[in-house]
Amino acid sequence: MPDEETFWPGRRFGTPGTTWKIHDTLHTQGRNMRTNPMKEGLARGEAQIGSWVNMVRNPAILQLMKSAGMDFARVDIEHSSPSMETIGNMALLSRALGFPITVRPPEGNREWITRLLDSGVWCLHIPQVDTPEIAEEVASASHYAPDGLRGMAGFGPGTDYETGPLGETQRFINDQIHITIMFESQQSFDHLDEIMSVPGIDAVTLGPSDLAQELGVFATPDQAKVIDEYRTRLIEGAVKHGKQVSMLVSSIEQGEQWIKAGAKIICYSSEVEMLRRGMAEGAQKLHAAAG
Repeated sequence: MPDEETFWPGRRFGTPGTTWKIHDTLHTQGRNMRTNPMKEGLARGEAQIGSWVNMVRNPAILQLMKSAGMDFARVDIEHSSPSMETIGNMALLSRALGFPITVRPPEGNREWITRLLDSGVWCLHIPQVDTPEIAEEVASASHYAPDGLRGMAGFGPGTDYETGPLGETQRFINDQIHITIMFESQQSFDHLDEIMSVPGIDAVTLGPSDLAQELGVFATPDQAKVIDEYRTRLIEGAVKHGKQVSMLVSSIEQGEQWIKAGAKIICYSSEVEMLRRGMAEGAQKLHAAAG
């Protein structure tokens, strides 16, 4: 079996920031290991606007969303059914396009995190982070030492099939990973400061429907008011602990509201909702015109 130096031969690196320039010491051609556009945009203070992808399996949806002016796609595999092969294909295209996908796994455990990151996914959206211990496990599984204990994979989609010196390569990859955790229970808000103090967590959000269900306000007149109060608590905690805030919004007006309140990552609607809304409007008007 080849030794580690075969997988990670010596390289010389340029300054990370836009594209990681790698010069092969044995060959003269230049190579690139890509950086995460979402992290770069957020570092510049730019809001990142995207949408859920729940139904479409064709990776071409990413090119469509990018051409429409969006900054990322959030692909759900907690409540929908794409395969790992589909996610891997989307991840490869997303890296080539410079259009990141954020993936929500069914659970934030080591198995899911390892498979998704090794497939080339830059950004994870982790559900049900109710305690600081869960947040610590997520952060550790998502980062190589010394920042965590992510499983070693060698080179592959997560390195753009490039190689580099041990240590430096893992530090660079750590810098590209973006982790968002979801507050979806009263328990998570009871531990808000402890959870947000965990290093390696980049952004926080809440799951409005799950949280409303647990709080007993789902489908009641008080739901919007109560959840907005929790959104405000989330933003205040994020400001205190230096975390970014992601918000799921169902309307342009709601998106504008939470951008003004400090959210930098906005997930607007989903491709399913937008397709259905457009189809329903067209069908209704054309049926009416036909009498």
